[in-house]
Amino acid sequence: MVFGEEAAAPAVPAVVPGVADGVPGVPGAAPVTAEELYAESIRKELARLGLERDTLTAENMIAKAKLEKELAERRADFEREKLRLEEQKQKEEMRLGEERRKQEEQLLQLRLEGDRLALESSVIKAKAEIQQAEQRMKEAEARAQIAAMQAGMERQEIELTANNYANSKAQRLENPHQGDTLVISDRRIALNGPISFETSDYISSRLNYFNNKDAALPIFIVIDNSPGGSVMAGYNILKSMESSQAPVYVVVKSFAASMAACIATCADRSFAYPNAVILHHQISSGSFGNLTIQRENLQEIEEWWRRLAEPVALKMGLTTEEFIKRMYDQVSSGDWSEFGDKAVQLKWVDHVVKEIRETALVKNPDANRPGPALPGGPMPAPRPQTGLESSISSQSPFPEAIDEKGQPFTRLPRLAPKDFYYLYNPDGYFRMQ
Repeated sequence: MVFGEEAAAPAVPAVVPGVADGVPGVPGAAPVTAEELYAESIRKELARLGLERDTLTAENMIAKAKLEKELAERRADFEREKLRLEEQKQKEEMRLGEERRKQEEQLLQLRLEGDRLALESSVIKAKAEIQQAEQRMKEAEARAQIAAMQAGMERQEIELTANNYANSKAQRLENPHQGDTLVISDRRIALNGPISFETSDYISSRLNYFNNKDAALPIFIVIDNSPGGSVMAGYNILKSMESSQAPVYVVVKSFAASMAACIATCADRSFAYPNAVILHHQISSGSFGNLTIQRENLQEIEEWWRRLAEPVALKMGLTTEEFIKRMYDQVSSGDWSEFGDKAVQLKWVDHVVKEIRETALVKNPDANRPGPALPGGPMPAPRPQTGLESSISSQSPFPEAIDEKGQPFTRLPRLAPKDFYYLYNPDGYFRMQ
C-alpha cells in the first residue's frame, strides 16, 4: 500500500470491442478464441487491479486523512501544551517577578533598616566619642593638676634635698694641720667600738681604696670612742697603715684605749683634742688548762705584748720594761691614762688641736632620720652616731643584754685561735662568748 501518492491506472473500457458478439453462452455470439479469452482475462485482471488500485488509493487517502487528522490533533495538542506552557511560564515569570519585587522590597527595607541602624550606631558612637573626649579632657585636666602638684612636690623635695646639702666641697689638703686646727677631708675612716676582724676588714679595704685613688693625700682614721679589741685585728690595721703609701693620720676625739691607743701612737701622725683620753695598759687574758698549757699561753701573750708594746715604748724613748714600770708608777692597776695635752708630752700622740673641721660632712645628718608617726607625735629615739653620716660605721653589732643581776653587758665575738683581747674593760661590760 502506497500512502500519499495517486496511482495512475489506465482506464478499462466497459466493453471490449468485438468481444461481446463472441461471448460464450450468449446466443448468437461468435466463438471466442484463446487470445480473446486471454485478453479477456487480462482485462478482468486489469479491472481487478484497477479496482484494487482504487481501493488502495482510497485506503491510502483515508489513512492519509486519518494521519493528517491525527497530526492535526497532535499539533493542536502541541499548540495547547505550548500555550499552556507559555501561560505557565508567564505565570511563573509573574510569580518570580512578584517574588523578586517582594525580595527587592525586603532588601530595600533591610537596607533602609541597616542605614537606620548604621545612622543610630554612628550617633551612639559619636556620643560615646564625645563622652570619651570629655572624659579624656577631664583626665588630662586631672593629670595636669597632678603633674602640677607633683612638680610642686618635686620642687619642694628638691629644695628640701638641696637644703640638706652644704654648698661646699670636702677640702683635701696635703698639709691639713694648720696651727691649732686640723682639716679632715672625705678620705676619712671611722674607728669606733670594740676592734674585731670586721673592723679590720672595714679599715684595711678603705685604706687600699684611698691609696689606689690618690697615694699622696693623707687618710684620716678618726676614733670617737674605742676601748680596743682583738690584738690580731688591731695588728692587721697597723700593718695596713704601714703599707699605705699615702700618710695615715689617726685622730682621737674622745677616748682611745688599749689596741686603739696603740694604733693612735704608732700612726704616721696622730692628733687629739686636749681633753681626749688615751689609755695604755698591758694585755690581760684569762687562761685555762694545765700548767704547761698556761705557760704556753703566757709565752704567746708575752710575745704579743712585746710586738705591740715595743713600738710604743720606742716612740716614748723607753724600753718595754721601763714602759711597764711607768704604768704601775702612775696607777696601781697599770691602766695608765692621760688627757690629750699630756699625751703629747709622752709622745702617745703627736699633736693637740683645738679645732677639727669635718669638711666631708656636706649632708645633713638628720636628713634620713624618720619623722614623727603622726603630726605632733613624739620623735623617735635618735640613732647612735658613730661617725660622719657619709662614713659607714666600723662598729660591729654587739647587742646589749641584761644579766641576772640586772647589769647591762654585751658579748664580744669569739676570738680566733692564738688571738687575745687588748681591751679596756674595768666594769666588765664587754664579756667573752
